Amino acid sequence: MNLLLQRITINPAVCKGKPTIRNMRFTVSQVLELLAGGMTFDEILADYPYLEMQDLQACLLYAAQIANTKSVTFLQAA
Repeated sequence: MNLLLQRITINPAVCKGKPTIRNMRFTVSQVLELLAGGMTFDEILADYPYLEMQDLQACLLYAAQIANTKSVTFLQAA
């Protein structure tokens, strides 16, 4: 699990410090909005070839941990 979360980066110089995927200008919230809108993993990966399956899994894990108020995961700033 920790390996997946390493794909999520928080860098004040990228997207104003929002959680992003591998320090790219693609935020976790963008991925979650695509999934909530009904896109499948395969559709997202086809539309955004620079993303990897593990990136999408990392976004879901990150969201799950944020929603779980019983555990807090600290990410290192890039």
